[in-house]
Amino acid sequence: MRFRDRAQAGRKLAERLRARSEAGALPDPVVLALPRGGVAVAREVARTLDAPLDVVVVRKIGAPFQEEYGLGAIAGDNPPLFDKAALHDLGLTEDDLAPVVERERAELRRRTRRYRHGRPAPDLRGRTVIVVDDGLATGSTARAALRHVRSQGPARTVLAVPVGAPDAVEALGEEADEVLCLHQPSSFTAVGVWYDDFEQLTDDEVVRALTYH
Repeated sequence: MRFRDRAQAGRKLAERLRARSEAGALPDPVVLALPRGGVAVAREVARTLDAPLDVVVVRKIGAPFQEEYGLGAIAGDNPPLFDKAALHDLGLTEDDLAPVVERERAELRRRTRRYRHGRPAPDLRGRTVIVVDDGLATGSTARAALRHVRSQGPARTVLAVPVGAPDAVEALGEEADEVLCLHQPSSFTAVGVWYDDFEQLTDDEVVRALTYH
């Protein structure tokens, strides 16, 4: 299974979620996207479910020598969530990453202000919260997002993605009440491999999606 772009992937994901909603499994839903890429997927889900759309901004904590090598993630004002095994393998401590965490938290706050544009965060208490991203690789950012969401008292949490690495999907079953992943290829490699068009979204595109979904 491949996807033409994030919008098409979102429509396919929305079809499955609509069936769950019609069965009564998703009462009073709110859709939270992981920006940037997850917003284009989540917009289709929110439209189909006629649910409000917002964001849960998460930042990956990269290795000092290679930013793309994720060692953990942060969401909201929560403490960093580290991959302790990866830290051990690289001979790093959490204190070694303090400057990286500080930089990423500043960027997280900047993006949250930019995307919400003065709107308050949605009240998640007692609601079904559907957390959406464009895919799962290691699952570290989704894990941080789900823990942040769960701390706000939702009735139910659902993680929904078009594609994901099977081990990440399985591991995140411990973090959400339900994980919906349309495609779990055994030869996963990377999220972008499963999209024909995987262009990155800009901040302006995210704001427009949230405003006019």
